[in-house]
Amino acid sequence: MVSLAQGVDSLNQSLSELRDIEVSFEFFPPSNEKMENMLWKSVERLAPLQPNYMSVTYGANSGERDKTHNVVKRIQNDIGIPAVPHLTCVDAQPDELRQIAKEYWANGIRRIVALRGDLPPGMDKPDMYASDLVTLLKDVADFDISVAAYPEKHPEAPNDQFDLLNLKRKAEAGANEAITQFFFDTTHYLRFRDRAAAAGIDIDIVPGILPVTNYQTLVKFAGFTNVHVPNWLHKMYDGLDDSDQTTRNLLAANIAMDQVKVLAREGVKHFHFYTLNRSELSYAICHMLGARPSN
Repeated sequence: MVSLAQGVDSLNQSLSELRDIEVSFEFFPPSNEKMENMLWKSVERLAPLQPNYMSVTYGANSGERDKTHNVVKRIQNDIGIPAVPHLTCVDAQPDELRQIAKEYWANGIRRIVALRGDLPPGMDKPDMYASDLVTLLKDVADFDISVAAYPEKHPEAPNDQFDLLNLKRKAEAGANEAITQFFFDTTHYLRFRDRAAAAGIDIDIVPGILPVTNYQTLVKFAGFTNVHVPNWLHKMYDGLDDSDQTTRNLLAANIAMDQVKVLAREGVKHFHFYTLNRSELSYAICHMLGARPSN
């Protein structure tokens, strides 16, 4: 019988032997000067890890779109890391999307995260879905395309099989990578990966990792993204003073590190970090995975 200590030692030993781990990071456009300073401080801190790419989320209105474009161009041109813009289709016409895609390609952008996007109030059924956007982008240029995947089912999907078939449609349209919604129970991801393979989905399914720096924000996010927050996670944060950010950061790092240890041992080679525009925890986890500055 293997003891808990032996199991932990084995996990840490296998982690020390990892090779060829890849990482990527997600940021969002800043809304004020303070947030902008935090964003670029985080980008500059994480850039030496040589991530596969840095993605930037996409707002629905034109002002937010401009912010996304500006952040993407600066990451690509000034920081020297491949930049990947998010692009949604529920709030734009096909001709507009084609023009945006052409401009990105002309500026050296070679990957896009293609998403349907949140439905505006009063819209029951969009004209385009993510699979349609993938097709449109592939018609414009030979982009590498990432799409979203949901180990615990998209909130609007009627059942797991419907959701899985939707991912298959996106893959068949030309997507070559899926980034998952964040999760905390690693078995959800592993079962989802197995089910996707059984369904003939042969694209990379990259786990999205969210280090929990703010527990209340996490619970809010989880509520509208259909992410299960396990009881053990609730208990970890129970009783902590709201101002005790140091302890919260230690817990967040411990939880995320346990996740990536298990996933790495299960053969995962690429991890995508939802940074929330902060670098400390993502940097620490990447260091543990063996992602280090080249110098």
